[in-house]
Amino acid sequence: MESVHAIELRHITKRFGKVVANDSIDLTLDRGEILSLLGENGSGKTTLMNMLSGIYFPDEGEILVGGKPVSIRSPKDAFDHGIGMIHQHFKLVNVFTAAENIALGLPGSGRLDRKAIAAKVREISDRYGFGIDPNKKVYDMSVSEKQTVEIVKVLYRGADILILDEPTAVLTPQETDRLFRILRTMREDGKAIVIITHKLHEVMALSDKVAVLRKGKYIGTVKTSETSPQALTDMMVGHSVTLNIDRPLPVDPTPRLEVQGLTCLDAEGVKKLDGVSFTAMGGEILGIAGIAGSGQRELLEAIAGLYPVAEGSILYSPDGKPPVNLVGKPPMEIKKAGVAMAFVPEDRLGMGLVGGMGMTGNMMLRSWRKGKGVFVNRKDPNALALEVKERLEVVTPSVEFPVRRLSGGNVQKVLVGREIASSPTVLMSAYAVRGLDINTSYTIYNLMTEQKMKGVAVIYVGEDLDVLLELCDRILVLCGGQVSGVVDARSVTKEEVGLLMTRVGGGKEDAIHE
Repeated sequence: MESVHAIELRHITKRFGKVVANDSIDLTLDRGEILSLLGENGSGKTTLMNMLSGIYFPDEGEILVGGKPVSIRSPKDAFDHGIGMIHQHFKLVNVFTAAENIALGLPGSGRLDRKAIAAKVREISDRYGFGIDPNKKVYDMSVSEKQTVEIVKVLYRGADILILDEPTAVLTPQETDRLFRILRTMREDGKAIVIITHKLHEVMALSDKVAVLRKGKYIGTVKTSETSPQALTDMMVGHSVTLNIDRPLPVDPTPRLEVQGLTCLDAEGVKKLDGVSFTAMGGEILGIAGIAGSGQRELLEAIAGLYPVAEGSILYSPDGKPPVNLVGKPPMEIKKAGVAMAFVPEDRLGMGLVGGMGMTGNMMLRSWRKGKGVFVNRKDPNALALEVKERLEVVTPSVEFPVRRLSGGNVQKVLVGREIASSPTVLMSAYAVRGLDINTSYTIYNLMTEQKMKGVAVIYVGEDLDVLLELCDRILVLCGGQVSGVVDARSVTKEEVGLLMTRVGGGKEDAIHE
């Protein structure tokens, strides 16, 4: 007798206006199996899973759970069928405890039986090896602990089909290994698990099967043991792609940016950076590693003149001129002082680009002061927009099409292309490839290396340690707003960087350029 699939999708189609996000997709998932869902940005992965979890409803096709057709019109319907989704951005109430978040929204008399909830949470934790304190407040938790609460929350509701969207995006290698051990235990317990991720080494290490989507269409499912990262990339993109990050040795590196004793406070007076010191060299890529909230964003914004500095100095050394202290100068004054600096922020649309404008308008934001008289020069920005569109293969109907309506990968290409076109001597980027498909990511890695070889000091904040170790020359590790180490990216291991990110074994530093 043929076994019944945990989930079966038949001819699932979803449209948003004229855009077909999912085009007649057929997909199956079995119990006791981990399925990785791969595809480029805009290929329809999250949309497809959002239909399983009740956030969207398909325009065509049917969903079968345990061999029976079902209608999933809300997350509650999904839970009723044993389906739970753990989203990339956690949906927790900070001032509540783990137990309160887990029980939030469940039917009852209105009074929480905290002892019963805590007992059931501990039972789930012991079964799968979570190690969670039911009485701990969310605001006291690490990123890994918050993710654990989200997973326990869906298990508490009886889910035996789990969907995880980019589950390792902000985890250390040690936290990732722990999550993988838990997921393998859940698989052995008969759970069916789907993981959406762009990290191919994790796909190969964890999953049993890999399903690939391309431009909203289902390409196929392969056994992980019978494929390779190269073959999966070719399936995603539709043609052969080179997966090597070129890392030439720095040529005549020269001090470009020297940060000494940098301390920054937030609005409540809490230290976000505490005595940070380092030197960024022209002609090298300096990586910055750290778990989420370690001060990476504040560091880059302080250098760019966007975050107030309480103590310390930021000395910029232009070619053939005396150093300039950037502390206290607003962005325009930094530019007038002769500092050529490009900044690719973490928040692409909130801080980097104007969503309602097209590519031309966003290019103009960098060059509008060059216009003469009352008219703004649109000719140069339009030419630049067309050049970036062609060079970076930006998928857009036209250079006037609003950037907020582009996929995340294309928005990032527009932003990086514009900043690099300003011919910087310092290029800073925060999470330049977060959530981007592998093809777009490698395009951006190559752009960073090109700038390095032109003598630019590139500062790259990233969350994928494998990429940091392949792309960068040195890595500065932050933990709790302090420098816990500066290491040679060519000789350090991923585990050593992971330990520095959590301060265990902190203090291992190299002496290169320091």
